[in-house]
Amino acid sequence: MKTIELIWDESFKRIYQKKIKKRPALKSLFWKKLELFSQEPFHKSLRTHKLTGKLEGLWAFSVDYDTRLIFDFVDEYHVALIDFGSHDEVY
Repeated sequence: MKTIELIWDESFKRIYQKKIKKRPALKSLFWKKLELFSQEPFHKSLRTHKLTGKLEGLWAFSVDYDTRLIFDFVDEYHVALIDFGSHDEVY
């Protein structure tokens, strides 16, 4: 299977920097989960799922117990990263 290419726009880069600054311990876990996601987006440990309501059409996966990464499948091999934060922050 081909690796998924991740698209980081300026907005997501700012969100990432802000969250990692607040919680430096999250950084290595974030990168580990992102690497797993790019290889196997529906790996059981990521709990990847479709979103509903105001975020319908988007997807999310779990970075840790309360941290989610919101994304959009642009096509089969490209994913746009949209938001990253606690469950309450992103939903």
